[in-house]
Amino acid sequence: MNKDLEKEAAARAAVKRLRDGLIVGLGTGSTAAYAVQFLGERVQAGLKIKGIPTSVRTKELAAGLGIPLTTLDEFQQIDITIDGADEIDPELRLIKGGGGALLREKIVASVTRQFVVIADSSKQVTSLGKFPVPVEVIPFAQTLIAKKIESLGATVKAREYAYGNPFVTDEGHHILDCSFGAISDAERLAKELDHIPGVVEHGLFIGMASVALIGQGDRVIELRRGEGESSAGNA
Repeated sequence: MNKDLEKEAAARAAVKRLRDGLIVGLGTGSTAAYAVQFLGERVQAGLKIKGIPTSVRTKELAAGLGIPLTTLDEFQQIDITIDGADEIDPELRLIKGGGGALLREKIVASVTRQFVVIADSSKQVTSLGKFPVPVEVIPFAQTLIAKKIESLGATVKAREYAYGNPFVTDEGHHILDCSFGAISDAERLAKELDHIPGVVEHGLFIGMASVALIGQGDRVIELRRGEGESSAGNA
């Protein structure tokens, strides 16, 4: 089945869970964009929620669809966040940040009661590491940080726009894409990255996702941390 159709199916399944009165975290990336679009449809049909976007890009998309928006200044607790991932392992450990919004995404996830991850089947892996781990850093220390991460066994590449210009996050930082290969101990690696001065945040999301909805062919499967998979319905 087409990966875009799997993304759409997972996004629709997640948005169906929303009800009136919720504060909803709005993720960033191609799969999350489908969820924002479907949420816009539900809002137009009468659903009453408030959204907190995780990027300028998502904010603009949501506002254009008429989704009421709010901020963490007004609400420090989020009921449910719907976001994508670059990789999802069986324990719902994630690699995120391919879209460049990992800092705001992790902040929003950290204050969310239920973090729902949506993805197509290609994002489901047995162990993390094929996709590089994005690490958001302050530009002042970028070279120093890259060398420290290389000492942990990674191949490090600074993310760029076209024409060699550095990728700049919504918060004005740079991103290093760090390829570790198969990650045998994601928890340990996360702590090692946390302890490097100048690292603002990294794309290892551990113990944060409670549910994953994954499009698989003509169905959507549901994974819960610590439990097996179940069917979430046909696509």
